[in-house]
Formats: sequence, C-alpha cells, structure tokens
Amino acid sequence: MNYRVGRFGFFAFPALSSERPDETKGNYAYMDQIAALQWVKRNIAAFGGNPNNVSIFGFSAGGVSVHSMLASPMARGLFHKAIVESGGSRDSVLTARPMRADGVDPNYPVSAETIGTQFARSMGIEGTDQAALAKLRGLSAEEILRGAPAAPGTNTPSYETTPILDGKLITETAETAYKARRQPRVPLMLGSNSADTAGNRVRARTKEEFFARFSQWSAEAKAAYDPDGTTELATMVSRANDDFGQAEPARFAANAFAANGSPVYLYRFSYVQTAMREQMRAGAPHGGEISYVFGTLSGGRGGPPTAEDLAVSRMAQSYWVNFARSGDPNGAGLPTWPRHVAGKDQIFDFRSDGTAGAGPDSRKARLDLTQKATESGKRDDSTVAKR
Repeated sequence: MNYRVGRFGFFAFPALSSERPDETKGNYAYMDQIAALQWVKRNIAAFGGNPNNVSIFGFSAGGVSVHSMLASPMARGLFHKAIVESGGSRDSVLTARPMRADGVDPNYPVSAETIGTQFARSMGIEGTDQAALAKLRGLSAEEILRGAPAAPGTNTPSYETTPILDGKLITETAETAYKARRQPRVPLMLGSNSADTAGNRVRARTKEEFFARFSQWSAEAKAAYDPDGTTELATMVSRANDDFGQAEPARFAANAFAANGSPVYLYRFSYVQTAMREQMRAGAPHGGEISYVFGTLSGGRGGPPTAEDLAVSRMAQSYWVNFARSGDPNGAGLPTWPRHVAGKDQIFDFRSDGTAGAGPDSRKARLDLTQKATESGKRDDSTVAKR
C-alpha cells in the first residue's frame, strides 16, 4: 500500500498533540497502512480475495513497518501472516522514539515533539501554541518536504523522522512486545541477506578499537571475527553491522515467535546474480533478494540473468507465495524448509551456488556474541536512565 513518509509520515508538535487529544497523532504513515488493511478487510471479497487470509510483508523500513504492525494493538486482526525481509526487530533500528520527555531513551535522546519544534523554528516559526501550529499548516508541501536551507557556514544537527511512541497506535517497540510475548500468534517468515550491511552502529579505526566494542567479550570477538588475524578491518566492521542490524535481530524475533507457538520460518539469502558476482564478492547485499522474490531480474553490467539465476527466482517466488497462501512456504518440488525451533540455531539458506536447504547456522558464534553485547548494552542503558 502507499503511505506517507518523511515529515508527512512521522511528525509531532506540542500544539498538535493537545489538539483533539483523543485522536492518534504522529504516526501518519502507520495510520495509512492500517487504513489500507481496514479497506482490504471490508472490500477484498468483492475482488475475489479472502479477508480472513491476509499477509503483509516488507523490506528494510517496510520490514520495520511489519514489526510495528505486529506490535500495534490497532492492527490486531487486520492480517493473518507476516513476512519481514531485512527489517531488524531490535530497538535502535528505526524503532519508535518517545513523543516527548527528552533524554529518557538511549537510542533516541531527542523526542519527536522536540524535533517538530526545531523544524518549526528552522522555518521561522517560534513558539509551540496554536498560532505556531496554524503557521506550520500554512507551509507548502514543498517547504515541509525540503525544510529550510542551511545557513552558510552553519552545522545544524538533522534528526531523522522515525516512528513515534504515541501511546495509542504505537504503545511499545517490537522488541519490548516480543520479549513480553505480547505479539499476535501468527505465522512469520523472516530473514536477512549474507552481506546485509545497512547502518553504521559499529565503527572502528583499528582492530583493537573494534574488539573493545565488545567489552568483556573482546576475546570472543577476535575469535569470531578475526580468528587468524588476517581479516581486513573493513570486512569485520561490515560483518558486525550486518549481525547487529539484521541477522541477530531476525534470530531474536524468530525465537520469540517460535517460543510463543507461532509457525516461524527463518532464512538467509546468500545468492548473488551471476552477472554481479565480481562486484558483490561479500555476498547478497541489503535488498539483494527483492528482484528474485518479485521475478524482476534484468540484465546488469555483466549481462542478462542466467538459467540458474531464473531458477533461484522461481524457487523464491514459490516459497513466498506458498507462505502467503497457507502460512507454510513448503510445496511440491521445493527443498524442505523446516519450522524454526527456538534456540536450535538452524537457518534455511538460499545458497550462493543456487541450491537451498536448512542446516546449522555458521554464524552462531557471531550472533551469540552480538546477542550478549546487545543485551548487556540495554542493561547498562537502563541503569543509566534510572540514575
């Protein structure tokens, strides 16, 4: 479905919050998504569809939207299966920032209302009352979209517009909901790609700095990311950002849903189109699976898709369509994709050689380390917030 993005999709302002406080505010992108799902529920039968068999799926920020819908009380009952492609699930990856009260969230120390107030000020609008809100509403769509040009020689901080904890549509983050087992019991298919770096949570100028990022587990980090001392720093940083941003959060969500009784199918997409293998030696990048799922492979700089490329695309499409139909990706002529078992550390891999199958996750040591570092960081942040 189409939905608003940027400031049209996520925006908060004090006077907007106080105006008609019974209405949901801030998450206009998610209001659009829920409105579309409500429309489908009411009308899809007239088009030959089944309102009781609706699947939602998305990639990257779209995957974050799926996690948000899974955690939102206002989306309950509007869909029955979910697919997340490289959409995280842990806090800090496009998760919801507080509406107000700066400094209480280690991931988002600046609140949504403060960002809105800063935007208004950048457009020459002072104050946070109804008069200021009227001036905001007087801005053109282009002004809202682009914002004010930066003054020469200034370095004004820019804050990303992200989902907002508004207390009605988004009452908690996906991670919080999953830990408390408050997610709906629906079939879930999710995963990430073999070189799925999207973000820069881990930064390091030297290997020593990289290992220190893992605190008391620095020796484990060396064993997991640089066992023989020959791995390039850039490769280590890229892999760690993949693990923190995508691979471990996918495993976390898979474990949470499986432990809650939901059918879960966890994957890793490692296949790279034949024509692109020289440019993508690290593996399938962020978004690398999309053209396979939609059957839109085309000729690149290295030439048209090969028979093997097209076969992998047909296989991926079959799994996705089977899951949308029944909540189970398996079907005739396809390698068996077993349900995920929490804690078993199995992964279904679309392998680099064009085959597919399930087996032990070769990244287990890295993901276990990532999980420990993530959970430890949250405990530390919680202690700081309480103090």
